[in-house]
Amino acid sequence: MTTTTTHHHDNQQNRTSTVNIIELSPVDETSVSTVPVARCADGNGTLTPLFFSDHVLDIARAKAICAKCALAESCLADALDREEPWGVWGGELLSMGRIVANKRPGGRPPKRPRPPVIVDELGVVEVDVRASADSPPAVDGDSDLVAV
Repeated sequence: MTTTTTHHHDNQQNRTSTVNIIELSPVDETSVSTVPVARCADGNGTLTPLFFSDHVLDIARAKAICAKCALAESCLADALDREEPWGVWGGELLSMGRIVANKRPGGRPPKRPRPPVIVDELGVVEVDVRASADSPPAVDGDSDLVAV
């Protein structure tokens, strides 16, 4: 981007005017439009509570958002390097700078195991009533679905 300033002097009325002309350069490889942006970065921080929540469904939704993100690997690597104290980073839940495999809901565990809940980035998709307590949760092959 270059800026050119021109001065115009009008002798009849003794006025001087200044005009600024801005010339835009074409988009290149370092332009903002070509740099990948994380799916969680909307510029307003509206998803921040989701990524730092203690609720199991919010954590599953945050992980589902990360599952489709092009920057998930670098996000997780950077968060591990910084030893982030908590939150979902790169599709993994971190606590005290370490990855937490499973976040259990607060309170006493149920007497009868609940069926796993399948969650995508918008919320609960389905409850798998076919799964027993001993079998792993069934996911239909979509990488953006997370079982809770």
